Amino acid sequence: MIALSLAEITEIVGGQPYDIPDAALKVTGPVVIDSREVGPGSLFVAFAGERVDGHDYAQRAVESGAAAVLATRQVGVPAIVVDDVVRALGALASAVVERLGATTVALTGSAGKTSTKDLIAQLLERKGPTIWPAGNLNNEIGLPLTALRAAEDTQHLVLEMGARYIGDIRYLSSLVPPKIGLVLNVGTAHIGEFGGREQIAEAKGELVESLPSAEAGGVAVLNADDPLVRAMSVRTKARTILFGEADDADVRAENVRLTQNGQPAFRLHTPTGCSDVTMRLYGEHHVSNALAAAAVAHELGMSVDEIAVALSEADTLSRWRMEVTERPDGVTVVNDAYNANPESMRAALRALAAMGTGRRTWAVLGQMAELGDDSLAEHDAVGRLVVRLNVSKLVAVGGREASWLQLGAYNEGSWGEESVHVSDAQAAVDLLRSELRPGDVVLVKASRSVGLERVAQALLDHRTEGEVTGR
Repeated sequence: MIALSLAEITEIVGGQPYDIPDAALKVTGPVVIDSREVGPGSLFVAFAGERVDGHDYAQRAVESGAAAVLATRQVGVPAIVVDDVVRALGALASAVVERLGATTVALTGSAGKTSTKDLIAQLLERKGPTIWPAGNLNNEIGLPLTALRAAEDTQHLVLEMGARYIGDIRYLSSLVPPKIGLVLNVGTAHIGEFGGREQIAEAKGELVESLPSAEAGGVAVLNADDPLVRAMSVRTKARTILFGEADDADVRAENVRLTQNGQPAFRLHTPTGCSDVTMRLYGEHHVSNALAAAAVAHELGMSVDEIAVALSEADTLSRWRMEVTERPDGVTVVNDAYNANPESMRAALRALAAMGTGRRTWAVLGQMAELGDDSLAEHDAVGRLVVRLNVSKLVAVGGREASWLQLGAYNEGSWGEESVHVSDAQAAVDLLRSELRPGDVVLVKASRSVGLERVAQALLDHRTEGEVTGR
């Protein structure tokens, strides 16, 4: 964070200082919510959660070097006390970003946000110092924490915006107003909470509504291949850039194909020229992500050749998202267990089918959460897709939703031992250990709450029986 005195921070957040011997003392370190991450000059933000109250760790934080604590009550150490820590954190982030000259890029979408954010970050980092969130810090706490990592020399600030309710993205955009807003897609993630895709589109479109006018430099980057996203062009005063495979897209892909390893390759077209891209990432779904990143980078002055090279060299920065690891015996483990929705599940299965050409393939799948009334149909459809893609074996892990996956595969023609339903992660590991053969490809994917990353880790770590069930 840029250096601010405790007096300045107190004024920004509208707080009251307590036990602060020197209000001129500056916060020069990071703003953190975990006392274990405190360093010299940090500001420790104390949240009172359901299981852990950060106020209980205030003294430890100061002893570890924190300049002060942002809290909702006095804690016996230097503290700035506010009524609402979340709102205060947001106000601090707004003030810091306002003092910077960085270009803020914000993105949202039902699927692909984190992968696309990672691509944009790797492209823009080649132009100058860039800050982006670790993992998917995309809510009212994670977004300000990311923004507060910006320093005086930061040129680009890349922010991911998530939403569970109408108004969430409008609030996030008010904290750190973006100059460039990117909407990837409108899918079915969180459809159970929103009530339908039109409502999801309403929420995602709040991002482009927040952008400055075209005259003020605002740019909306929209997916030309998604009708609900394309339609958002009428909701913004900003200039609109389209990306996708549509003929009228400003940034588009032609001759899209997958290598024998399942990595996408295509001809990248921009308003200033074309260049070829062969990605290190896995799965055709990354083409759309790459085009979105390319559109942002082109808008910020990168040439088409620079963009193509950067996309071809980009790696996965966030864990458990199509992480591909080959064991010494030739078994390939694809750990995509961070999260799942119907769109990302279909993309991962198609990548598995491409990677597994001429090899046995395994889809180890679990629940896709928060699908509401569509849950049965969506799980059934994924089970059917497994069969249509000729995946060798489905292992459905967990309770009711997993049984729907297996039932869909069965009804599509997966009989005998081609699909199986197991109770938990340990049962899946036991099955895989007994049946995997050298050269097999295993995809592991489910919503984060299922914890199927333990299956992938167990297969790679060769853990002993029983260890996989520990959290």
